[in-house]
Amino acid sequence: MNDLHEGRITAVIVTYNRKELLKECVQALLKQSVKECDVLIIDNASTDGTPEYIADELKNSRVHYDNTGSNLGGAGGFCYGIRKACEMGYDYLWLMDDDCIVKENSLKELLKLGNSLQGNYGFLSSRVLWKDGTPCRMNQQKISLVKKLNEPEKDCQKIVLATFVSLFVPASVVKNVGLPYKEFVIWTDDWEYTRRISLKYPCYYSAKSVVVHKSKNNDGPAIETADEGLLERFGYMYRNETVLYRREGIKGRILFWIRREMHKKRIRKSSLPDDEKKRRIHLMDEAVEKGKKFYPQVEYPAK
Repeated sequence: MNDLHEGRITAVIVTYNRKELLKECVQALLKQSVKECDVLIIDNASTDGTPEYIADELKNSRVHYDNTGSNLGGAGGFCYGIRKACEMGYDYLWLMDDDCIVKENSLKELLKLGNSLQGNYGFLSSRVLWKDGTPCRMNQQKISLVKKLNEPEKDCQKIVLATFVSLFVPASVVKNVGLPYKEFVIWTDDWEYTRRISLKYPCYYSAKSVVVHKSKNNDGPAIETADEGLLERFGYMYRNETVLYRREGIKGRILFWIRREMHKKRIRKSSLPDDEKKRRIHLMDEAVEKGKKFYPQVEYPAK
């Protein structure tokens, strides 16, 4: 066993119809300097020939593949994958999307940080760069509900929110806090889950563990500029954020109201036609109303 850790580790990748990126992701994982890391691919029922395309990788005894049978969305996929990894007996889970490309020492640096903390952490989150080497804005961790981490070179900073792009979590933590809400479908699932963890455990940022997020662009989602095909996702986002901020009590409700008003202001200032501005604001309000009645239940992996 590697002297940096004790216990079994697997990378959990959720994929859907992105076979080229998935193959690159898996190949990078297999080149890690820490060789005791398995790979668990959770396929949300891809229709692009994913299993055939990555057939060579699947011959490796370290690589495991599980098809969910239907598209569960990102949230459902991670819920499924984290449950599966825990029930397979892994002690540490390294969570990532299929467009996360790790570097040779990404895991080694996470393990070194975990060792320095003597295992006293809820999750560790890597430094995420975009394809051009600049910080990936959509994966910027937060040191509070409103304040983003702004010293990317500084290691071992305490954080409270992170994304599922290179998130390292002990299975013991999962067994305590439960699984991500599969009902979230897409968006905010990682924020909610990492916040659920950081409410119980100290959590940290690793500046030395670096990964690349090969997303299409380096901008986070914005309702005032989103294409028509993405608007449904904003319905999920505002509904899910209602759950996230509600748990924070009065302070959270105030912060969520301010956040929505800022988004509405951006919509009103945009170049969209007036009727489209009204439609998008209505979508936001309708999603929040749904969120007020939305109380998903925490599920746990089998013991």
